[in-house]
Amino acid sequence: MFGLEALDLARIQFAFTISFHILFPAITIGLASYLAVLEGLWLKTGNDTYRDLYHFWSKIFAVNFGMGVVSGLVMAYQFGTNWSRFSDFAGSVTGPLLTYEVLTAFFLEAGFLGVMLFGWNKVGRKLHFFSTVMVAIGTLISTFWILASNSWMQTPQGFEIVNGQVIPTDWLAIIFNPSFPYRLMHMATAAFVATAFFVGSSAAWHLLRGKDNPAIRTMLSMAMWMALIVAPIQAVIGDFHGLNTLKHQPAKIAAIEGHWENHGNEATPLILFGWPDMKEEKTKYAVEIPYLGSLILTHSLDKQVPALKEFPTEDRPNSTIVFWSFRIMVGLGFLMIFTGLWSLWLRKRDTLYTSRPFLYLALWMGPSGLIAILAGWFTTEIGRQPWVVYGLMRTADASSNHSFMQMSITLIMFVVVYFALFGAGLGYMMRLVRKGPKTDEGKETNDGGPGQKRTPARPLSAADDDGAEHDRSLTKEI
Repeated sequence: MFGLEALDLARIQFAFTISFHILFPAITIGLASYLAVLEGLWLKTGNDTYRDLYHFWSKIFAVNFGMGVVSGLVMAYQFGTNWSRFSDFAGSVTGPLLTYEVLTAFFLEAGFLGVMLFGWNKVGRKLHFFSTVMVAIGTLISTFWILASNSWMQTPQGFEIVNGQVIPTDWLAIIFNPSFPYRLMHMATAAFVATAFFVGSSAAWHLLRGKDNPAIRTMLSMAMWMALIVAPIQAVIGDFHGLNTLKHQPAKIAAIEGHWENHGNEATPLILFGWPDMKEEKTKYAVEIPYLGSLILTHSLDKQVPALKEFPTEDRPNSTIVFWSFRIMVGLGFLMIFTGLWSLWLRKRDTLYTSRPFLYLALWMGPSGLIAILAGWFTTEIGRQPWVVYGLMRTADASSNHSFMQMSITLIMFVVVYFALFGAGLGYMMRLVRKGPKTDEGKETNDGGPGQKRTPARPLSAADDDGAEHDRSLTKEI
């Protein structure tokens, strides 16, 4: 069907599940650090606005964290069900790295998550803040190990192959492989930026609907400061990451650039737009800027970038896909930088919270960080093809021996279940966002405690308040 084989369906299935999964850890990483900052500011200043925002975003964090754990478990099982040959070949490296993630990050998060979510007014303020910080650190440690494993698949080192299996010889070399530092920084920063625009979009939504209070303004202000500072830093990290990729995976860079061949000693142009055609081996309708490709990728005006025709046909990534996924990521990155700069200009004019054109931009930029992350992962993973472990094992040799029918049925089941389950979860999370933070201006908030009336400390109880109030109002009218 559609010219696809069982291998193609296995790749689509893994791409589908990881695309769902990666959205949740990205927000979890950013929100965990955001919550730590909010609670720290509340303890330092005594400003209840930070406390109100902490309670609001902790509920969203809890729902997001749960969906991230569930979707991550599915991916782990797929290594054994769909990619058993890969597990047999490289499991001695990837298995321990994922185990280290569980033993360090997951146990750390699990140990302090209960205190963070349910310990308000049950433990001391300092212990509660410590728990929040530990959860935030746990998410970053998790990122460390996951990126170490994935980066080793991109730039493997510290091993030898014995009887067709990878045998680790230097764990420090495995963990700190050549691409790891760049990819770790790029992913962690992307998570912070994505969360900033998620938070900023939520604030813009409320401001556009006339809900203007200190909590909403603080949300927008903190989000835009993060965008202003971190988005340009992300661009710099991306440049270093690109130089590293050019050194270790030149075919990926050639595919990203849609660059097929060099002419004499001419510098490499930058193709802004076009359509790379894998069959005709050229980029159609190309819009080029002379010399700029060499300047960006080699930081010179005369050095050439490797071209796709310099690599065997069977070793070329799909340029049509990565050419555009990369440009989507970069284009959104420039929009993020522009949004941050515009927010600074409006802040100086004291119109940050009232400029409707800007608020609409901030609203629509809400999913931009997540879309950019997906586009970046597509670029990275598809650009690595046809290798599952770069230069060592081809993707075609890594899959399990499943039939086309088996892969078709399981793929359909994944699509149906994921859209039903995680669609409901995302819908509930958006319902929480639409409610906005609760504030009691001029009054002391009743956070509960022994003998006190309070809302149960459960994320799922948070969305019931509006429904209960709606029911009471209907009863009065009747």
